[in-house]
Amino acid sequence: MDTRCYQDRRTALRQTIANGALLFVGHVESPRNYTANAYVFRQDSHMLYYTGVNRPGYALLIEPDGTELLAGPPEDPDDIVWSGPQTTVEQWAGHAGIARAVTMEALAGRIAALQKAGETLHYLPPHRPGQQGILSQLLDTNLNDIPQGASPQLIKAVVDQRSVKEEAEIAEIENALAVSARMFDAAARSARPGATEAMVAGTLQGTALSYDRQQAYLPIVTVKGEVLHNNTYANTLRHGDLMLIDAGAESPLGYASDITRAYPVGGEFTPQQRDIYTIVLEAQQAVIDAAVPGVTNLHLHLLAAQTIARGLRDLGLLHGSVEDIVDSGAHALFFPHGIGHMMGLDVHDMEDLGDAVGYGEGQKRSDQFGLAYLRLAKKLEPGFIFTVEPGIYFIDALIDRWQAENRHSEYIDYHKVALFRGMGGIRIEDDVLITPTGNRVLGPGIPKLLQDVEALMGQ
Repeated sequence: MDTRCYQDRRTALRQTIANGALLFVGHVESPRNYTANAYVFRQDSHMLYYTGVNRPGYALLIEPDGTELLAGPPEDPDDIVWSGPQTTVEQWAGHAGIARAVTMEALAGRIAALQKAGETLHYLPPHRPGQQGILSQLLDTNLNDIPQGASPQLIKAVVDQRSVKEEAEIAEIENALAVSARMFDAAARSARPGATEAMVAGTLQGTALSYDRQQAYLPIVTVKGEVLHNNTYANTLRHGDLMLIDAGAESPLGYASDITRAYPVGGEFTPQQRDIYTIVLEAQQAVIDAAVPGVTNLHLHLLAAQTIARGLRDLGLLHGSVEDIVDSGAHALFFPHGIGHMMGLDVHDMEDLGDAVGYGEGQKRSDQFGLAYLRLAKKLEPGFIFTVEPGIYFIDALIDRWQAENRHSEYIDYHKVALFRGMGGIRIEDDVLITPTGNRVLGPGIPKLLQDVEALMGQ
């Protein structure tokens, strides 16, 4: 992204919101256990999008007349000893095409003047305590009052703008996926009987690190794939296990990738695993084939649910009409999450802004189990990038609870389900761009056809 890119983004946003001033607050460093021992810094994605500034302690103000101020910490000569020379506020301002570089104290003074003049201050809801604290200081407002003061107008404008990806953003995501493909290849080859999940996770993350890349999120590397967000790496792989990997590298500018694959430890799927894997892959392909501008992601989710219900019915785990099974929510015993989410600078893009990201005007989340977890339901538009990630899981605790309650027993054959306990879970996920005429699956391609996965694992 060049200077003109950031300037154009801010100009477009300023034109969308004609009244008031716009305030963006970036992240500060987060200590792991004491101040000097911080987590790897990751900038607030809105600050990255509008300025490209990738240092802690920065804020951006766009005044009603279009005047822009970038504020950040002053140079500290002592910091050079520990961190070396750092980009200054003036230099970051030049990179972003912002005319005025100021201190945080000067920014607070300018904000106070705008408030005294009766101007509205638009800001986004903070998702970190550090942001909330800085907003409280800059706005001279009680800390607890900051979240409810966030601007619905700015939220909508940012969501509308960031949802449609520019060509440069698509290229960043493709760049991230190229590294992710290498991560998955190396991790799959290391997933042998006797290896530990930690060893596979180390291979995966080490591959990313060898390209100087961060993870877009904490990778899932597990033989307990039925635990949807399993972030422990304590198990040893055995012949016949399913190894589920959900991971993705970031691009140099912080754009995410998000891929999931399931691998048979030992080289071949068992007949049961093969049957379930085939259904999940069919559901994913059905959704990808149907993903075009104008269709809602709610429709795609239900299409995946119907495909899964039909496949499980054919195996005898479900019975009845596919429509009745899905309408009742019985299929969610096996497919309890949504079909996917928006992706960009955040792996769950802009979800700090709430359901404005995934739900259009007049749309509300369902309260039905499973469907309630659908993060993206609105109509798809050219430029949207989202994940397609159906899955089937055998979650012992959920099966026990539903069976004890006799829930959906008219559709679920619990005796047949018992034969699949212990298999874990299978999810297949890719990142998809909506184009003017259809869609394109992004990335260089990571093996997911049965024969290709087995060939990779058999090497």
